[in-house]
Amino acid sequence: MAKLHLFFDKGLFFYDKTKLDSAFFRNFAASILYMILRMTLLLNDLSDLARKRVAVAAFYFVPGLVFASWASRIPDVKQFLHLNNGQLGSILLAIPMGQVLMMGFSGLLVSKLGSKKMLVLSELLYASVLFALGCSSTVSHLILSLVAFGMMANLMNIATNTQACLVEKLYGRNIMSSFHGLWSLGGFAGGIVGALFANLLLPIEVHFTAILLLGILIIVCAFRFLVNDDQAKAEEDDVPKFSFRTLDPVLFLLGLMGFAGMFCEGTVYDWSGVYFSTVVKPDDAFIRAGYVAGMGAMTLGRFLADGFVTKYGASKVLKMCGLLILGGLLLAVIFPYLITATLGFLLVGFGISSSVPICYSIAGKLGTIKASIAITIVSSISFFGFLIGPPVIGWLSEATNLRVALGMAACLGLMIAYIAKKSGKLNLSTYHFLILTILTCLKLNAAE
Repeated sequence: MAKLHLFFDKGLFFYDKTKLDSAFFRNFAASILYMILRMTLLLNDLSDLARKRVAVAAFYFVPGLVFASWASRIPDVKQFLHLNNGQLGSILLAIPMGQVLMMGFSGLLVSKLGSKKMLVLSELLYASVLFALGCSSTVSHLILSLVAFGMMANLMNIATNTQACLVEKLYGRNIMSSFHGLWSLGGFAGGIVGALFANLLLPIEVHFTAILLLGILIIVCAFRFLVNDDQAKAEEDDVPKFSFRTLDPVLFLLGLMGFAGMFCEGTVYDWSGVYFSTVVKPDDAFIRAGYVAGMGAMTLGRFLADGFVTKYGASKVLKMCGLLILGGLLLAVIFPYLITATLGFLLVGFGISSSVPICYSIAGKLGTIKASIAITIVSSISFFGFLIGPPVIGWLSEATNLRVALGMAACLGLMIAYIAKKSGKLNLSTYHFLILTILTCLKLNAAE
């Protein structure tokens, strides 16, 4: 096989395209098959409980891989369809639109049909829609595919977190954050593979076909080890039926903390690079330093968080997450220099790593309503933070400047810490007051 020379410079892979031959792709396919074989052998050698954990982890890895594969080829899609930045931004709103459309059904489907069935179905469809995205030759086709992409992402999110909560209950200790770490790891792998394939000038449809086949192989190897739906239903036989009248106020508070965490996560995703390029202004090689530091810390933090939750409790860890977000963003804003800003986003990454997984874990173990419904409520509130976070930062930066906007976002870290500290003291009347306040604000806005 001809030698493939790769090196990293300014965030891009470069290589000698003239030396590429078919042996590269054969060896790539062989490596994937070898990995799947090793995974199968590993599962067979583990205990039943450990197999369930590895299987659920695999179902977190695949969507991270799929989403990052799509994200890595967005520039190519933009170029192929001759889109400007404004058109691309509008088209990408189709993903959250699809997620919003599915929010009202995901919890019910998972509750009625079972998390195992819905997880396997949604993940297969999620990977299949990725292939449809790669084959999109028109803007309308792309939009429809992105809506379906968002719908399957929402259904899969509820199903995966429900399965994770079930496995966590069987373990009797906190393992939720490590599952989310596998999503981040899948995203990292997908980004690397996507960057490599893009620079190999591999057609998008071929790239996405490879990811689809890999996803199917992983799903086929892991699905039989998931928690059975009959077992899941048996554990929830004594759980009361869902009712807004008896809705646990803790779910609303968990949603608020998740909202704040995902708001800041979206901010790091979309604005860290812009902040470095326009405010910090380092050498070109370090433009992505804040993003890399934040995402790297988020991935590492998710693998470490479970141990801290077990040792110190969820409330203390959530308070620390909030303080890390607050301190990290303020550090980056007050001292907009390469080292301090990078360190700031590193702290933010550790802060956002665990806040959402912990909220999902608590919601799934409340026992006041079915885990799938509880997770749907918390994730729906949380998701709006990820959806509106980046545009709100953009509007605030336009009205003031980006440093001020990020400084305001830091207040959300303080909110997480405050709610985590005070949530135990809140009663039903406090909850009703919060709900009444929100409804009043909505009514006033509608009147205007």
